[in-house]
Amino acid sequence: MSIQDDAAGPVTSAAAHAIGADAAADLAATLKAIADPLRLRMLSAIATSPTGETTAGDLATLTAVSQPTVSHHLKVLREVGLLTADRRGTWVWYRIAPAYRGAVTTLLDRFAPAAVEVHGAHAEASRGEPAGLDNVDPALDRIAASLAERFTATPERECYRVVRESYAALARRGGNAAHLVPLTEQFARQRIVDAERAQTADRARKPQVLFVCVANAGRSQLAAALLQHYAGDRVVVRSAGSAPASDVHAAVRGLLDGLGDPAGTGAVGSVDAPFYPKPLTDDAVRAADVVVTMGCGDVCPVLPDTRYEDWTVGDPALASPAGVAAIRDELDRRVRGLLASLDVAAGNPTSEGTR
Repeated sequence: MSIQDDAAGPVTSAAAHAIGADAAADLAATLKAIADPLRLRMLSAIATSPTGETTAGDLATLTAVSQPTVSHHLKVLREVGLLTADRRGTWVWYRIAPAYRGAVTTLLDRFAPAAVEVHGAHAEASRGEPAGLDNVDPALDRIAASLAERFTATPERECYRVVRESYAALARRGGNAAHLVPLTEQFARQRIVDAERAQTADRARKPQVLFVCVANAGRSQLAAALLQHYAGDRVVVRSAGSAPASDVHAAVRGLLDGLGDPAGTGAVGSVDAPFYPKPLTDDAVRAADVVVTMGCGDVCPVLPDTRYEDWTVGDPALASPAGVAAIRDELDRRVRGLLASLDVAAGNPTSEGTR
């Protein structure tokens, strides 16, 4: 085979798997329309609006630019099909086009926070992360043995499986490797507690609430901390993510530290301390009496006798300081309402909102 043939082979192979030229051109046009800070903020505002729609006037107030400027950017987004518009009376209402709703949710809830996190952590990452353990097997074995001794209703073999699986799941999210072992112990313990709870039929038990968002690094963490702050030990609180990030967003961490664990114990029945993103598990859903999703309701299995709510709330990872405060206030209002709906004296959630 000649050098020319050898060089051409990989190119041909790559071309067979690459996106087509026409599709790439169409995609580039859409990405070019999105690649503007003002338009990204507009998409975010529309996507997270409680009604799923907003007006140019509302967006002008949000972005602090003139309405003609807002209208120009909205026109660009409409021309590539991202937005639809509906005139009602004197106002034009803008919505995310149905075909793009899933893609916009992925962009705002998964890609955007990851991009912000990578850029924000670039300087720190360039200095290198502290190394984790070279051989974690002895540490994981000790954790599993300790859990098996504490939770006698769970077979020892199952404890070992949960610990190993928990370590692998947390390792996949990235982050500081030196923290993996202690976080694995907390996460595995929580999973075993949830699994045992899901197998009991004690209706006098405390109600358990699970908050779920995509990254488990902002909204769900803050909502869980707020509920624990108000409910104390009357409610068991959990949070999880369908695609957990490596760490809690910096914009939210200060708020979480201010709420903390009211009893100062870090107990299983309270929000995990320290706060850390963790993956969603089936046992967490089965153990919950109420599941609150924020932009990822499709990933949660729907179980009978479980109450589900979906809260449309903005992502604090992408918000300004004023926006973070507004999101915190919105979650505070919703959490208070949720707590009021729980029959904490009897330990059962009300039937309102059950599906």
